[in-house]
Amino acid sequence: MTFVPNPNAAEVRLEKITKRYGKVTAVKPLDLVIPAGSLVTLLGPSGCGKTTLLRMIAGLERSSDGKLSIGGKDVTHLSAGERNVSMVFQSYALFPHMTVLDNVAYGLISGGMKKPEAHAKAEEALTSVGLKGFGPRLPSEMSGGQQQRVAVARALVLKPDVLLFDEPLSNLDARLRRSMREEIRALQQSLGVTVVYVTHDQSEALAVSDLIVVMRAAEIAQMGTPRQLYEEPDNVFVATFMGEANHVRGTLEAETAETGTITLDGFQTRLKHRNLPSGPVDVVIRPEAIHLVDPATEGCLNGKVRTATYMGAHAEYNLDTPVGSLFVIAPEASLLRKAGDAVGVVLADRGVFAVKP
Repeated sequence: MTFVPNPNAAEVRLEKITKRYGKVTAVKPLDLVIPAGSLVTLLGPSGCGKTTLLRMIAGLERSSDGKLSIGGKDVTHLSAGERNVSMVFQSYALFPHMTVLDNVAYGLISGGMKKPEAHAKAEEALTSVGLKGFGPRLPSEMSGGQQQRVAVARALVLKPDVLLFDEPLSNLDARLRRSMREEIRALQQSLGVTVVYVTHDQSEALAVSDLIVVMRAAEIAQMGTPRQLYEEPDNVFVATFMGEANHVRGTLEAETAETGTITLDGFQTRLKHRNLPSGPVDVVIRPEAIHLVDPATEGCLNGKVRTATYMGAHAEYNLDTPVGSLFVIAPEASLLRKAGDAVGVVLADRGVFAVKP
């Protein structure tokens, strides 16, 4: 899938952007283009530099080197207030003594707008996030999801060129997170605003993003669409970070620059690879790409069930095999195997790939 930029939105362009704190480099020199009107997620483990990068875009941190442009304008040395960006924080940061309407209108009034006009614009913003009529309430009278929407409305009312989200759903329960990520995605698409979104939750990133930037050790490990990162990872880190994955070692016999035969303890399968030479390789196997068969099946990889868990819609297994432990997600939960059962393993055409370490 190729993202089509929105010509009415602002592109964010980072050129050799770097952040150092003394001798510690929090963000190594990197180049990144966030297309106009896209929702781009910065994803990675704690300490990888994603929040520092977001704060540099916001103007809350000054870059040590490099250039940062928003909508074609160099904002590298501008303050946060001069950049026309808005941030939605993890804590929402709503004023508890103010009504919802006053919270949303606060930035406009602080900027010199008269109260009646600011309230009218705040009402419009609340309507855009599905909170029409909630203006008189206090934040304490709103649910967590509603408070999240108030925070979004407060950011949107300022008409930002770029909207920034810093772990916006981490304080919500799992069901509400699913609902809110759908709302954020729908809202972003309807408004066409450029959004930079930070999370460490892979499923959240897959659900909301046009593009995902996976960060590791203060630099970009890979950037691409959710499907590209899940199905065509460049390396073991990206493959194992983007959802559940088994990592084993095998031997590749390259047939072309893209395909070859992998041998795993005698078991062989053909798969795609990224121009790797023949020889030992890292093999990543998605749990759903493993099919369990009768252990007497010709050509299968033999294994034994170590644990079996019934999960309702599917079953989960941990297998002991000659190539190592394998985690399996099997759809036939009604045919639950037991710990100690001998099984055969075959692999699907998709969800198995050879990658660089």
